[in-house]
Amino acid sequence: MIYLDNAATTRQKPQPVIDAVVSAMTTLGNSARGTHEGSLSASRMIYGTREKLATFFNCPRPDHVVFTANSTEALNMAICGLLDPGDHVISTDLEHNSVLRPLYRLEAERSVSLSFVPADRQGRIDYGEFGRLIRPETRAIICTHASNLTGNAVDIGRVGAIAHDHGLIFLVDASQTAGVLPIDMEAQQIDLLCFTGHKSLMGPQGTGGLCLGENVALRPWKVGGTGVQTYNPAQPEQLPTRLEAGTLNGHGIAGLSAALDYIRAVGMETIREKEETLMRRFYEGVSAIPGVTVYGDFTAPRTAVVALNIRDYDSGEVSDALAQDYGIATRPGAHCAPRMHRALGTERQGAVRFSFGWFNTEAEIDVAIRAVKELAE
Repeated sequence: MIYLDNAATTRQKPQPVIDAVVSAMTTLGNSARGTHEGSLSASRMIYGTREKLATFFNCPRPDHVVFTANSTEALNMAICGLLDPGDHVISTDLEHNSVLRPLYRLEAERSVSLSFVPADRQGRIDYGEFGRLIRPETRAIICTHASNLTGNAVDIGRVGAIAHDHGLIFLVDASQTAGVLPIDMEAQQIDLLCFTGHKSLMGPQGTGGLCLGENVALRPWKVGGTGVQTYNPAQPEQLPTRLEAGTLNGHGIAGLSAALDYIRAVGMETIREKEETLMRRFYEGVSAIPGVTVYGDFTAPRTAVVALNIRDYDSGEVSDALAQDYGIATRPGAHCAPRMHRALGTERQGAVRFSFGWFNTEAEIDVAIRAVKELAE
């Protein structure tokens, strides 16, 4: 298989990540649930991973790194724990359903009002719209760092400055960018950062997190066992315990810790340059093919994603042909990004997404270009 679906998950993991998970499954106990070596080892490893993530994202404190199962859980935790009835939120057409559905639910259940910065036919936004949409009751700006469909990146530093100039909370969905684009919570004025571990961070599935700035308070999204303050009927107040009810995925976090070490050793800039080179090679090879339509802005910062359609063929049909006839794995359909598809005009057809990763090769890209050309012909 030529795996070009890295925006969904990085299928090939660094060997140290695999080794760390295997080792953890035979050695770790349950963190904060005992004083024996298995439990203490788990606690030390988990805290060490918090420290690595705090450094990686310039989060103010390790105890403000909260582990979750994925970005969706982190986003629900942040959105539902932050917003009150009557609040107004500004988001964008670039968002994934992991942002949209919690917002729509709060719109229905808590009378939270929503405004969206529109995207144009290439998935670009006008940053001036953020300021124009602010109201007296606006509480937060919530936006993705990069579209999972087009790959277009958002200048989150610019949006963070707009948010803070108006006294708003700034929440960033870094699902597509954590591990490949620079993120600095302090410099980019990010109050809440949600990320997943299994994409560009190259960690195991079932890992992710939420990083909180110094002065952000969230209601617990879930409550339950913590290993401390057992006789307190309420969830403990201190972070990260306040937001981490239940047993953590220690085995997965061990793999995520190893993945962070791997990225640091290789260099995030090195990884990003290779992925961008592969993406550009593919884009230049397919964009001029008659009958091929490519979506997104390739003149601005972006992730290593190319979404396209071939003539009026259904995207699922094209993706199936790529898999069955050429052994190429891609992602078709709507990509959990309904507002973006409406902006692009691809609601009916969907789009075929090619997404490139650290372990792909130029030879694989050339095979994919040839496959698109043959299908278009």
